[in-house]
Amino acid sequence: MSSIIDSLPPALAKIVQRFQRASDPKRRYEQLIWYAQKMKDFPETSKLPENKVPGCVSQVYITAALDDGKVVYQGESDSQLTKGLLALLVEGLNGLTPTEIVELTPDFIQETGLNVSLTPSRANGFYNIFKTMQKKALECKLDLPS
Repeated sequence: MSSIIDSLPPALAKIVQRFQRASDPKRRYEQLIWYAQKMKDFPETSKLPENKVPGCVSQVYITAALDDGKVVYQGESDSQLTKGLLALLVEGLNGLTPTEIVELTPDFIQETGLNVSLTPSRANGFYNIFKTMQKKALECKLDLPS
């Protein structure tokens, strides 16, 4: 079990461990809401079709930019729980290189224990958010001068 955590980037590993300490589903949901509330405001001007996450029941938007070779995400969702999942990913992936992000797999969600609490549509939303963040990281990488 800890081998997956050991292979994660430090910020993501810390988040996974934080969720592991929250033993019951209610505490995990409270943790997600806490992450959602910590998120920075998302600019209204970035709520564009190209920033919308496909396949989510909620309205979810993500932007990615490169800062000194590292990806910096911003996001927004109209659902608090989905926003919490998004915030967890933003915090866990911000500051990584595009390559590090693209090489990650979403398996770490099992380690948080959240997967057993999420409805199928939320679990699918999490996966779609993760995949969109990888796609945006790849786009950042392709925009890098060679």
